Amino acid sequence: MASGVAEEDDGGIPLDIDNVHMLLQVEHEQIQKRTFTNWINAQLSKRCPPSFVSDLFSDLRDGSQLLDLLEVMSGQPMKRQRGRGVFQQRANIDTALNFLKKKSIKLVNINIPDIIDGRPSITLGLIWTIILHCHIEELASTLSYSSCHSSLDSLCSLDSRSSSPAAPLPAGRTSPLHKRFRISAKKALLMWVRDQCQKVGCSVSVKNFKSSWRSGEVFLAILCSLRPQLADLSLVQSRSNQENLEEAFHLAERELHIPRLLTPRMSMFQNLMRSP
Repeated sequence: MASGVAEEDDGGIPLDIDNVHMLLQVEHEQIQKRTFTNWINAQLSKRCPPSFVSDLFSDLRDGSQLLDLLEVMSGQPMKRQRGRGVFQQRANIDTALNFLKKKSIKLVNINIPDIIDGRPSITLGLIWTIILHCHIEELASTLSYSSCHSSLDSLCSLDSRSSSPAAPLPAGRTSPLHKRFRISAKKALLMWVRDQCQKVGCSVSVKNFKSSWRSGEVFLAILCSLRPQLADLSLVQSRSNQENLEEAFHLAERELHIPRLLTPRMSMFQNLMRSP
């Protein structure tokens, strides 16, 4: 007979649904923090002199490293206030946020006091916004119509709520794929991934940025599409998911000089395109 008392874990915390949900939220936040910190440091390493973020939530509070990041991403010098007082912090963060707004980047519920206070959800949301618009949108805009047209119909069917494809532009005119067909950058990237997998005969049906990636095969297929024979796809089925992911990240870092932002465990349990 059930006692009505929730079981406890080894630390004495009742394992009811609320505690499980809270623990999952904390784990997700920590994974995002590590991933975003790795991404920022990969960008800041390009500065001269380079700078470095140790703790994402505390190191961005004065705004100076936000400005460092935007300088790297935009190639433009950013005016800043020297000093560590609240006035200087507010001025630097205000400069960063205004720069993003002038680029028509929508900042939802992101304000100066929360960044100064180091609020995790706000800081993660800000960095995700920068990643989305400065990297993902830019990457999607380079995808050509010809390379992704074959995937367009099936991809758009993944989300019936999305806008239907727009009419093609007149002959001789082109535009970025995700703007031309009124689809998101996320879907444009998914198209590209599908095409790369098809080129090398990858058996995975890539439907999303979560479960489709857990085995590591898609990562390895993309590497092979970029450099044939870089990875042996015939070995995928004989290895564990973690081994495949580790092999993919190791090869990407060693052979293609792609910074390692994820660990195998993070890739196995997280949605790679989930916003904070």
